[in-house]
Amino acid sequence: MTLLELLQLIKKHRKMVVILPIVCALAMGGYSFLFMKNTYTAQTSMYILTRSSGGETANSTDLSASQMIANDVAALLDSDIVKRNAARNLSLDSLSGYEVSVANESTSRVITLSVTGADPDGVARVANAMAQEVSSVAQEVQMAESINVIDRAEVPEEPSGPNRLIYTAVAFMGGLFAAVAIIVCMDMLNTRVRGVEDAEELLGVPVIGRIPAVKGEI
Repeated sequence: MTLLELLQLIKKHRKMVVILPIVCALAMGGYSFLFMKNTYTAQTSMYILTRSSGGETANSTDLSASQMIANDVAALLDSDIVKRNAARNLSLDSLSGYEVSVANESTSRVITLSVTGADPDGVARVANAMAQEVSSVAQEVQMAESINVIDRAEVPEEPSGPNRLIYTAVAFMGGLFAAVAIIVCMDMLNTRVRGVEDAEELLGVPVIGRIPAVKGEI
């Protein structure tokens, strides 16, 4: 099928090409607004302080060491022991309702902890509890001298998700692609002779004449 033939098919079935994407977008938009709950994200940042030898001021060696253990601390933040202790301190059974993500850069000792959930107060409390707990665990296992909180997590005022506009746009594009796919499949499954080219291909002989269709009575 050539591009021109595809465009002709789309033009022929333009109602489907217009209606189906709009229906999909409206359905997804309605679902996202009616059934998808708002999520909130709270962030806290921490500074890693490594143990400097001989009590001397931290130098470039200490800085390199702290950068190397940043990934270890990030993994520790996502460990079961930190989550379990933080949940116990908050009198929660678990943190299964919260999504935890950690970001750190290779050239910095600062780690950012993000906690996402349905409760704005809860995400702030969980983020602060995990930041406090990870410092205690890191000192117990002698991973770092301390992990100091730079910015405590504040209760978010605006939801961070879901991005309903993106969902609606994706549904619209999906409906558009689905409409084109349906049109192409309908055309491929249509075995009727619809023109001279179809007749020649089916019979294997050239068409040497045509009988025009006459409308009305003679």
